[in-house]
Amino acid sequence: MQRILERRRWFFLQISGRRRIGKTALIQQALQGAGIAKTLYVQIPDSDPAGVVAACNGYLETFGIDARVTSLGELAQLIGRLAAEGYVVALDEFQYFHRKQLSDFCSLLQAEVDRLAARAADIPGGLIVLGSLHAEMTALLEDRDAPLFNRTTDTLELGHLDIASVLEILRAHADDNAERLLFLWNLFEGVPKFYRDAYEQGVLGAARKPLLGSLFFSSSSPLRNEADNWFLRELRGRYDMVLQYLAKHPGCTNADIEAAMKMLSGPGEVRQVGGYLKILSERYRMIERRLPILSPPRARSGRYYIRDNFLRAWLSALQRPVSAVAFRPVDTLVDLADERLADVEGYALEDLAGQLYEERSRLGIGDFPVSERIRGYWDRADVEIDLVAVNEDEQRIRFGTCKRNPDKLPGSIDALVRSAGRFLDAHPRFNTWQAEYVAISPAISPEMRSALAARSVIAQSLSDLIEGL
Repeated sequence: MQRILERRRWFFLQISGRRRIGKTALIQQALQGAGIAKTLYVQIPDSDPAGVVAACNGYLETFGIDARVTSLGELAQLIGRLAAEGYVVALDEFQYFHRKQLSDFCSLLQAEVDRLAARAADIPGGLIVLGSLHAEMTALLEDRDAPLFNRTTDTLELGHLDIASVLEILRAHADDNAERLLFLWNLFEGVPKFYRDAYEQGVLGAARKPLLGSLFFSSSSPLRNEADNWFLRELRGRYDMVLQYLAKHPGCTNADIEAAMKMLSGPGEVRQVGGYLKILSERYRMIERRLPILSPPRARSGRYYIRDNFLRAWLSALQRPVSAVAFRPVDTLVDLADERLADVEGYALEDLAGQLYEERSRLGIGDFPVSERIRGYWDRADVEIDLVAVNEDEQRIRFGTCKRNPDKLPGSIDALVRSAGRFLDAHPRFNTWQAEYVAISPAISPEMRSALAARSVIAQSLSDLIEGL
Protein backbone atom coordinates (compact mmCIF):
# COMPACT_ATOMS: atom_id res chain seq x y z
CA MET A 1 0.00 0.00 0.00
CA GLN A 2 2.78 2.45 0.89
CA ARG A 3 4.67 1.55 -2.29
CA ILE A 4 1.56 2.43 -4.31
CA LEU A 5 1.20 5.77 -2.53
CA GLU A 6 4.89 6.64 -2.83
CA ARG A 7 4.71 6.57 -6.64
CA ARG A 8 3.03 10.01 -6.47
CA ARG A 9 1.17 9.32 -9.71
CA TRP A 10 -2.34 8.29 -10.62
CA PHE A 11 -3.54 4.97 -9.26
CA PHE A 12 -6.89 3.20 -9.05
CA LEU A 13 -6.71 0.62 -6.27
CA GLN A 14 -9.27 -2.06 -5.44
CA ILE A 15 -9.21 -3.45 -1.89
CA SER A 16 -11.53 -6.32 -1.02
CA GLY A 17 -12.03 -8.55 2.00
CA ARG A 18 -14.61 -9.53 4.60
CA ARG A 19 -16.12 -6.91 6.82
CA ARG A 20 -14.01 -6.03 9.88
CA ILE A 21 -10.86 -7.48 8.31
CA GLY A 22 -9.12 -4.07 8.48
CA LYS A 23 -9.52 -2.45 5.05
CA THR A 24 -10.22 1.05 6.37
CA ALA A 25 -7.53 0.80 9.05
CA LEU A 26 -5.03 -0.26 6.40
CA ILE A 27 -5.75 2.88 4.38
CA GLN A 28 -5.48 5.13 7.43
CA GLN A 29 -2.14 3.66 8.47
CA ALA A 30 -0.71 3.73 4.96
CA LEU A 31 -1.76 7.35 4.30
CA GLN A 32 -0.15 8.44 7.57
CA GLY A 33 2.99 6.46 6.78
CA ALA A 34 3.26 8.04 3.34
CA GLY A 35 2.67 11.53 4.73
CA ILE A 36 -0.39 12.23 2.57
CA ALA A 37 -2.56 14.98 4.06
CA LYS A 38 -5.08 15.48 1.24
CA THR A 39 -7.61 12.70 1.76
CA LEU A 40 -11.34 12.11 1.41
CA TYR A 41 -13.05 9.02 2.79
CA VAL A 42 -16.69 8.31 1.89
CA GLN A 43 -18.71 5.33 3.09
CA ILE A 44 -21.34 4.71 0.44
CA PRO A 45 -24.77 3.99 1.98
CA ASP A 46 -27.12 1.30 0.71
CA SER A 47 -29.50 3.96 -0.59
CA ASP A 48 -30.80 5.74 -3.67
CA PRO A 49 -28.86 8.46 -5.54
CA ALA A 50 -30.20 11.20 -3.27
CA GLY A 51 -29.05 9.28 -0.19
CA VAL A 52 -25.57 8.78 -1.66
CA VAL A 53 -25.28 12.45 -2.58
CA ALA A 54 -26.35 13.52 0.91
CA ALA A 55 -23.85 11.16 2.53
CA CYS A 56 -21.04 12.41 0.27
CA ASN A 57 -21.77 16.03 1.12
CA GLY A 58 -21.59 15.15 4.79
CA TYR A 59 -18.13 13.62 4.34
CA LEU A 60 -16.98 16.62 2.26
CA GLU A 61 -17.92 18.88 5.14
CA THR A 62 -16.21 16.61 7.67
CA PHE A 63 -12.97 16.59 5.68
CA GLY A 64 -13.02 20.37 5.23
CA ILE A 65 -13.54 20.33 1.46
CA ASP A 66 -15.64 23.28 0.27
CA ALA A 67 -17.16 21.56 -2.77
CA ARG A 68 -20.66 20.03 -2.70
CA VAL A 69 -22.41 17.73 -5.20
CA THR A 70 -26.01 17.46 -6.33
CA SER A 71 -25.84 14.29 -8.46
CA LEU A 72 -23.82 11.13 -9.06
CA GLY A 73 -22.38 12.75 -12.17
CA GLU A 74 -21.04 15.66 -10.13
CA LEU A 75 -19.60 13.19 -7.61
CA ALA A 76 -17.65 11.44 -10.40
CA GLN A 77 -16.37 14.79 -11.69
CA LEU A 78 -15.36 15.86 -8.18
CA ILE A 79 -13.34 12.66 -7.71
CA GLY A 80 -11.44 13.43 -10.90
CA ARG A 81 -10.82 17.03 -9.86
CA LEU A 82 -9.63 16.08 -6.38
CA ALA A 83 -7.27 13.38 -7.72
CA ALA A 84 -5.75 15.94 -10.09
CA GLU A 85 -5.15 18.20 -7.06
CA GLY A 86 -3.29 15.43 -5.22
CA TYR A 87 -6.10 13.99 -3.11
CA VAL A 88 -6.45 10.29 -2.34
CA VAL A 89 -10.18 9.52 -2.44
CA ALA A 90 -11.46 6.32 -0.79
CA LEU A 91 -14.97 5.01 -1.50
CA ASP A 92 -15.97 2.36 1.05
CA GLU A 93 -18.79 -0.16 0.47
CA PHE A 94 -18.25 0.43 -3.25
CA GLN A 95 -20.23 -2.71 -4.04
CA TYR A 96 -23.48 -0.78 -3.52
CA PHE A 97 -22.92 0.83 -6.93
CA HIS A 98 -23.89 -2.55 -8.32
CA ARG A 99 -27.48 -1.75 -7.29
CA LYS A 100 -29.61 -0.91 -10.32
CA GLN A 101 -30.54 2.55 -9.04
CA LEU A 102 -26.87 3.50 -8.63
CA SER A 103 -25.35 1.67 -11.59
CA ASP A 104 -25.03 4.81 -13.77
CA PHE A 105 -22.26 6.04 -11.49
CA CYS A 106 -19.74 3.52 -12.82
CA SER A 107 -20.18 4.78 -16.39
CA LEU A 108 -19.81 8.35 -15.18
CA LEU A 109 -16.71 7.41 -13.20
CA GLN A 110 -15.24 5.59 -16.20
CA ALA A 111 -14.94 8.85 -18.14
CA GLU A 112 -13.04 10.46 -15.26
CA VAL A 113 -10.78 7.45 -14.72
CA ASP A 114 -9.87 7.29 -18.41
CA ARG A 115 -9.08 11.00 -18.45
CA LEU A 116 -6.84 10.68 -15.39
CA ALA A 117 -5.12 7.52 -16.66
CA ALA A 118 -4.21 9.31 -19.91
CA ARG A 119 -2.22 11.83 -17.84
CA ALA A 120 -1.12 9.38 -15.13
CA ALA A 121 2.37 10.82 -14.64
CA ASP A 122 0.93 14.31 -14.07
CA ILE A 123 -1.79 13.23 -11.60
CA PRO A 124 -0.46 13.08 -8.02
CA GLY A 125 -3.63 11.64 -6.45
CA GLY A 126 -5.57 8.43 -6.73
CA LEU A 127 -8.79 6.53 -6.08
CA ILE A 128 -9.29 3.61 -3.70
CA VAL A 129 -12.46 1.53 -3.77
CA LEU A 130 -13.19 -0.88 -0.94
CA GLY A 131 -15.80 -3.63 -0.80
CA SER A 132 -16.84 -6.66 1.18
CA LEU A 133 -19.20 -8.42 -1.24
CA HIS A 134 -16.87 -10.31 -3.54
CA ALA A 135 -19.28 -11.11 -6.38
CA GLU A 136 -20.55 -7.55 -6.69
CA MET A 137 -17.03 -6.05 -6.59
CA THR A 138 -16.05 -8.52 -9.31
CA ALA A 139 -19.08 -7.55 -11.40
CA LEU A 140 -18.20 -3.84 -11.13
CA LEU A 141 -14.48 -4.06 -11.83
CA GLU A 142 -13.59 -7.37 -13.46
CA ASP A 143 -16.49 -8.36 -15.75
CA ARG A 144 -15.65 -7.64 -19.38
CA ASP A 145 -18.94 -5.79 -19.93
CA ALA A 146 -18.51 -3.55 -16.87
CA PRO A 147 -17.69 0.14 -17.53
CA LEU A 148 -14.70 0.00 -15.16
CA PHE A 149 -13.30 -3.28 -16.55
CA ASN A 150 -9.49 -3.24 -16.72
CA ARG A 151 -9.30 0.25 -15.20
CA THR A 152 -7.77 -0.61 -11.83
CA THR A 153 -4.00 -0.25 -11.58
CA ASP A 154 -3.61 -2.31 -8.39
CA THR A 155 -5.58 -4.89 -6.41
CA LEU A 156 -5.28 -6.00 -2.78
CA GLU A 157 -7.22 -8.94 -1.35
CA LEU A 158 -7.13 -8.88 2.44
CA GLY A 159 -7.42 -12.24 4.15
CA HIS A 160 -7.29 -13.29 7.77
CA LEU A 161 -4.20 -12.86 9.90
CA ASP A 162 -2.14 -16.02 9.79
CA ILE A 163 -1.79 -18.05 12.96
CA ALA A 164 1.74 -16.79 13.58
CA SER A 165 0.33 -13.25 13.76
CA VAL A 166 -2.45 -14.33 16.12
CA LEU A 167 0.18 -15.95 18.33
CA GLU A 168 2.19 -12.71 18.28
CA ILE A 169 -0.88 -10.85 19.59
CA LEU A 170 -1.51 -13.45 22.31
CA ARG A 171 2.13 -13.52 23.43
CA ALA A 172 2.15 -9.74 23.73
CA HIS A 173 -1.17 -9.33 25.54
CA ALA A 174 -2.18 -12.70 27.03
CA ASP A 175 -0.47 -16.08 26.53
CA ASP A 176 -0.16 -18.62 23.75
CA ASN A 177 -1.69 -21.51 25.67
CA ALA A 178 -2.99 -24.01 23.11
CA GLU A 179 -6.47 -24.14 24.64
CA ARG A 180 -6.71 -20.34 24.48
CA LEU A 181 -5.57 -20.34 20.86
CA LEU A 182 -8.25 -22.85 19.87
CA PHE A 183 -10.96 -21.01 21.82
CA LEU A 184 -10.13 -17.60 20.33
CA TRP A 185 -9.40 -18.88 16.82
CA ASN A 186 -12.76 -20.66 16.79
CA LEU A 187 -14.40 -17.35 17.70
CA PHE A 188 -12.33 -14.77 15.86
CA GLU A 189 -10.13 -16.69 13.39
CA GLY A 190 -7.77 -14.03 12.00
CA VAL A 191 -9.92 -10.88 12.26
CA PRO A 192 -7.76 -8.25 14.01
CA LYS A 193 -10.73 -6.09 15.03
CA PHE A 194 -12.09 -8.85 17.31
CA TYR A 195 -8.79 -9.38 19.12
CA ARG A 196 -8.57 -5.62 19.62
CA ASP A 197 -12.12 -5.59 21.06
CA ALA A 198 -11.13 -8.30 23.54
CA TYR A 199 -7.96 -6.41 24.45
CA GLU A 200 -9.80 -3.11 24.97
CA GLN A 201 -12.36 -4.87 27.19
CA GLY A 202 -9.47 -6.27 29.24
CA VAL A 203 -10.43 -9.90 28.63
CA LEU A 204 -8.01 -11.12 25.95
CA GLY A 205 -6.16 -13.06 28.64
CA ALA A 206 -9.26 -13.91 30.70
CA ALA A 207 -10.90 -17.30 31.18
CA ARG A 208 -13.52 -18.43 28.67
CA LYS A 209 -16.68 -17.40 30.51
CA PRO A 210 -15.58 -13.90 31.58
CA LEU A 211 -14.47 -13.24 27.99
CA LEU A 212 -17.82 -14.37 26.58
CA GLY A 213 -19.74 -12.38 29.18
CA SER A 214 -17.81 -9.20 28.44
CA LEU A 215 -17.84 -9.41 24.64
CA PHE A 216 -21.36 -10.73 24.05
CA PHE A 217 -23.69 -10.64 27.07
CA SER A 218 -23.57 -7.17 28.63
CA SER A 219 -25.49 -4.14 27.33
CA SER A 220 -22.22 -2.54 26.16
CA SER A 221 -20.70 -5.68 24.66
CA PRO A 222 -18.89 -4.74 21.41
CA LEU A 223 -19.77 -7.98 19.59
CA ARG A 224 -23.34 -8.42 20.77
CA ASN A 225 -24.84 -7.25 17.47
CA GLU A 226 -21.83 -7.88 15.22
CA ALA A 227 -23.21 -10.80 13.21
CA ASP A 228 -26.64 -9.26 12.69
CA ASN A 229 -25.20 -5.87 11.68
CA TRP A 230 -22.43 -7.04 9.37
CA PHE A 231 -23.40 -10.52 8.13
CA LEU A 232 -27.11 -11.13 8.38
CA ARG A 233 -28.77 -7.75 7.86
CA GLU A 234 -28.96 -8.26 4.09
CA LEU A 235 -30.33 -11.79 4.36
CA ARG A 236 -33.94 -12.73 4.86
CA GLY A 237 -36.00 -15.86 5.31
CA ARG A 238 -34.65 -18.97 3.61
CA TYR A 239 -31.04 -17.82 3.48
CA ASP A 240 -31.04 -17.57 7.26
CA MET A 241 -32.59 -21.05 7.51
CA VAL A 242 -29.85 -22.54 5.33
CA LEU A 243 -27.13 -20.84 7.39
CA GLN A 244 -28.68 -22.00 10.65
CA TYR A 245 -28.72 -25.58 9.36
CA LEU A 246 -25.12 -25.42 8.13
CA ALA A 247 -23.96 -23.99 11.46
CA LYS A 248 -25.44 -26.92 13.33
CA HIS A 249 -24.50 -29.55 10.72
CA PRO A 250 -21.07 -28.63 9.28
CA GLY A 251 -20.06 -30.90 6.45
CA CYS A 252 -23.59 -31.63 5.23
CA THR A 253 -24.37 -32.52 1.64
CA ASN A 254 -26.73 -30.91 -0.84
CA ALA A 255 -29.17 -33.75 -0.22
CA ASP A 256 -29.03 -33.12 3.53
CA ILE A 257 -29.88 -29.45 3.01
CA GLU A 258 -32.72 -30.27 0.62
CA ALA A 259 -34.20 -32.72 3.10
CA ALA A 260 -33.98 -30.17 5.91
CA MET A 261 -35.62 -27.41 3.84
CA LYS A 262 -38.36 -29.80 2.73
CA MET A 263 -39.12 -30.70 6.33
CA LEU A 264 -39.15 -27.05 7.43
CA SER A 265 -40.93 -25.46 4.48
CA GLY A 266 -42.49 -28.09 2.26
CA PRO A 267 -41.48 -29.81 -0.99
CA GLY A 268 -41.58 -26.62 -3.10
CA GLU A 269 -38.56 -25.29 -1.24
CA VAL A 270 -36.26 -28.05 -2.49
CA ARG A 271 -36.14 -26.51 -5.98
CA GLN A 272 -34.73 -23.30 -4.53
CA VAL A 273 -31.88 -24.81 -2.47
CA GLY A 274 -29.37 -24.61 -5.31
CA GLY A 275 -30.09 -20.92 -5.74
CA TYR A 276 -29.68 -20.22 -2.03
CA LEU A 277 -26.36 -22.06 -1.94
CA LYS A 278 -25.09 -20.27 -5.05
CA ILE A 279 -25.87 -16.80 -3.64
CA LEU A 280 -24.49 -17.57 -0.17
CA SER A 281 -21.34 -18.98 -1.76
CA GLU A 282 -20.61 -16.64 -4.67
CA ARG A 283 -22.18 -13.34 -3.68
CA TYR A 284 -21.71 -13.27 0.08
CA ARG A 285 -18.89 -15.83 0.40
CA MET A 286 -20.46 -17.03 3.63
CA ILE A 287 -20.32 -20.72 2.77
CA GLU A 288 -18.02 -22.97 0.79
CA ARG A 289 -18.23 -26.37 -0.83
CA ARG A 290 -15.30 -28.60 0.04
CA LEU A 291 -14.23 -31.75 -1.77
CA PRO A 292 -12.21 -34.72 -0.53
CA ILE A 293 -8.50 -34.32 -1.22
CA LEU A 294 -7.49 -35.26 -4.79
CA SER A 295 -11.10 -35.12 -6.01
CA PRO A 296 -11.87 -33.52 -9.39
CA PRO A 297 -13.64 -30.13 -9.19
CA ARG A 298 -16.94 -31.54 -10.50
CA ALA A 299 -17.06 -34.46 -8.06
CA ARG A 300 -20.48 -35.01 -6.50
CA SER A 301 -19.06 -35.71 -3.04
CA GLY A 302 -18.89 -32.08 -1.94
CA ARG A 303 -19.82 -30.96 1.55
CA TYR A 304 -20.92 -27.52 2.65
CA TYR A 305 -19.44 -25.45 5.47
CA ILE A 306 -19.77 -21.92 6.78
CA ARG A 307 -16.55 -20.18 5.77
CA ASP A 308 -16.24 -17.69 8.62
CA ASN A 309 -15.46 -18.93 12.11
CA PHE A 310 -17.18 -15.99 13.81
CA LEU A 311 -20.41 -16.49 11.88
CA ARG A 312 -20.35 -20.24 12.54
CA ALA A 313 -19.75 -19.73 16.27
CA TRP A 314 -22.47 -17.08 16.44
CA LEU A 315 -25.15 -19.14 14.71
CA SER A 316 -24.36 -22.44 16.38
CA ALA A 317 -23.58 -21.33 19.94
CA LEU A 318 -24.10 -17.65 20.71
CA GLN A 319 -27.11 -16.20 18.90
CA ARG A 320 -29.90 -17.75 20.96
CA PRO A 321 -28.27 -17.36 24.39
CA VAL A 322 -27.47 -13.70 23.63
CA SER A 323 -31.03 -13.03 22.45
CA ALA A 324 -32.39 -14.40 25.74
CA VAL A 325 -30.40 -12.04 28.00
CA ALA A 326 -33.52 -10.10 29.00
CA PHE A 327 -35.35 -13.23 30.16
CA ARG A 328 -32.85 -15.59 31.81
CA PRO A 329 -29.89 -15.32 34.23
CA VAL A 330 -26.78 -14.21 32.39
CA ASP A 331 -24.53 -16.77 34.10
CA THR A 332 -26.80 -19.59 32.89
CA LEU A 333 -26.71 -18.26 29.32
CA VAL A 334 -22.92 -17.86 29.34
CA ASP A 335 -22.59 -21.45 30.58
CA LEU A 336 -24.86 -22.63 27.74
CA ALA A 337 -22.92 -20.67 25.12
CA ASP A 338 -19.60 -21.98 26.42
CA GLU A 339 -20.86 -25.56 26.32
CA ARG A 340 -22.04 -25.17 22.72
CA LEU A 341 -18.80 -23.51 21.69
CA ALA A 342 -16.86 -26.47 23.03
CA ASP A 343 -18.77 -28.69 20.59
CA VAL A 344 -18.03 -26.34 17.68
CA GLU A 345 -14.33 -26.36 18.59
CA GLY A 346 -14.11 -29.99 17.54
CA TYR A 347 -14.70 -28.92 13.93
CA ALA A 348 -12.48 -25.86 14.32
CA LEU A 349 -9.61 -28.06 15.49
CA GLU A 350 -9.49 -29.85 12.13
CA ASP A 351 -9.27 -26.54 10.24
CA LEU A 352 -6.72 -25.13 12.67
CA ALA A 353 -4.49 -28.21 12.43
CA GLY A 354 -4.61 -28.11 8.63
CA GLN A 355 -3.70 -24.44 8.56
CA LEU A 356 -0.86 -25.01 11.02
CA TYR A 357 0.55 -27.74 8.78
CA GLU A 358 0.45 -25.36 5.81
CA GLU A 359 2.00 -22.44 7.69
CA ARG A 360 4.78 -24.60 9.10
CA SER A 361 5.54 -25.94 5.65
CA ARG A 362 5.56 -22.43 4.16
CA LEU A 363 8.01 -21.26 6.83
CA GLY A 364 10.23 -24.32 6.44
CA ILE A 365 9.71 -25.64 9.97
CA GLY A 366 8.28 -28.89 11.20
CA ASP A 367 8.67 -32.47 10.08
CA PHE A 368 6.29 -32.57 7.12
CA PRO A 369 6.61 -30.20 4.14
CA VAL A 370 3.35 -30.34 2.19
CA SER A 371 2.89 -30.20 -1.56
CA GLU A 372 -0.92 -29.94 -1.60
CA ARG A 373 -3.50 -28.03 0.35
CA ILE A 374 -4.41 -29.92 3.51
CA ARG A 375 -7.88 -31.44 3.31
CA GLY A 376 -9.86 -34.32 4.68
CA TYR A 377 -11.10 -37.37 2.83
CA TRP A 378 -14.45 -39.14 2.77
CA ASP A 379 -16.51 -41.31 0.49
CA ARG A 380 -19.96 -42.88 0.40
CA ALA A 381 -18.77 -46.01 2.19
CA ASP A 382 -18.38 -44.34 5.61
CA VAL A 383 -14.68 -43.62 5.09
CA GLU A 384 -13.73 -40.51 7.08
CA ILE A 385 -10.25 -39.03 7.53
CA ASP A 386 -9.91 -35.66 9.27
CA LEU A 387 -6.60 -34.69 7.71
CA VAL A 388 -4.55 -35.93 4.75
CA ALA A 389 -1.14 -34.36 4.13
CA VAL A 390 0.87 -35.12 0.99
CA ASN A 391 4.65 -34.68 0.59
CA GLU A 392 5.36 -35.32 -3.09
CA ASP A 393 9.12 -34.79 -2.90
CA GLU A 394 9.74 -37.38 -0.18
CA GLN A 395 6.80 -39.60 -1.20
CA ARG A 396 5.24 -39.51 2.25
CA ILE A 397 1.55 -39.34 3.05
CA ARG A 398 0.17 -38.62 6.50
CA PHE A 399 -3.31 -39.49 7.76
CA GLY A 400 -4.60 -37.65 10.82
CA THR A 401 -7.38 -37.88 13.39
CA CYS A 402 -8.32 -34.73 15.35
CA LYS A 403 -10.12 -34.89 18.68
CA ARG A 404 -10.77 -31.96 21.00
CA ASN A 405 -10.90 -34.44 23.88
CA PRO A 406 -7.57 -36.34 23.88
CA ASP A 407 -9.15 -39.28 25.71
CA LYS A 408 -10.96 -40.10 22.45
CA LEU A 409 -7.75 -40.42 20.43
CA PRO A 410 -6.96 -44.11 21.19
CA GLY A 411 -10.45 -45.19 20.19
CA SER A 412 -10.18 -43.41 16.83
CA ILE A 413 -6.97 -45.08 15.64
CA ASP A 414 -8.51 -48.30 14.31
CA ALA A 415 -11.01 -46.32 12.23
CA LEU A 416 -8.20 -44.07 10.97
CA VAL A 417 -6.06 -47.00 9.82
CA ARG A 418 -9.06 -48.69 8.23
CA SER A 419 -10.10 -45.52 6.39
CA ALA A 420 -6.51 -44.93 5.27
CA GLY A 421 -6.49 -48.41 3.78
CA ARG A 422 -9.64 -47.60 1.81
CA PHE A 423 -8.04 -44.35 0.64
CA LEU A 424 -4.97 -46.23 -0.61
CA ASP A 425 -7.19 -48.71 -2.42
CA ALA A 426 -8.88 -45.80 -4.20
CA HIS A 427 -5.55 -44.07 -4.96
CA PRO A 428 -3.07 -46.88 -5.69
CA ARG A 429 -0.26 -44.49 -6.71
CA PHE A 430 0.35 -43.92 -2.98
CA ASN A 431 0.80 -47.63 -2.20
CA THR A 432 4.58 -47.35 -2.56
CA TRP A 433 4.77 -44.22 -0.43
CA GLN A 434 5.57 -44.09 3.27
CA ALA A 435 2.26 -43.91 5.15
CA GLU A 436 2.22 -42.18 8.52
CA TYR A 437 -0.50 -41.76 11.14
CA VAL A 438 -0.91 -38.78 13.44
CA ALA A 439 -3.26 -38.05 16.35
CA ILE A 440 -3.95 -34.37 17.06
CA SER A 441 -5.50 -32.77 20.15
CA PRO A 442 -5.09 -29.46 22.02
CA ALA A 443 -3.04 -31.16 24.76
CA ILE A 444 -1.68 -34.72 25.01
CA SER A 445 -0.25 -36.22 28.18
CA PRO A 446 3.08 -38.13 28.24
CA GLU A 447 1.17 -41.34 29.01
CA MET A 448 -1.07 -40.82 25.99
CA ARG A 449 1.93 -40.10 23.78
CA SER A 450 3.52 -43.37 24.87
CA ALA A 451 0.33 -45.31 24.21
CA LEU A 452 0.00 -43.80 20.73
CA ALA A 453 3.68 -44.36 19.94
CA ALA A 454 3.23 -48.05 20.82
CA ARG A 455 0.74 -48.20 17.95
CA SER A 456 3.13 -46.36 15.58
CA VAL A 457 1.05 -43.19 15.74
CA ILE A 458 2.64 -39.74 16.03
CA ALA A 459 1.09 -37.64 18.80
CA GLN A 460 0.84 -33.91 18.04
CA SER A 461 -0.65 -31.37 20.41
CA LEU A 462 -1.42 -27.82 19.38
CA SER A 463 1.58 -26.79 21.46
CA ASP A 464 3.73 -29.01 19.24
CA LEU A 465 2.24 -27.49 16.10
CA ILE A 466 2.70 -23.85 17.13
CA GLU A 467 6.32 -24.38 18.18
CA GLY A 468 8.54 -22.14 16.11
CA LEU A 469 5.71 -19.94 14.80
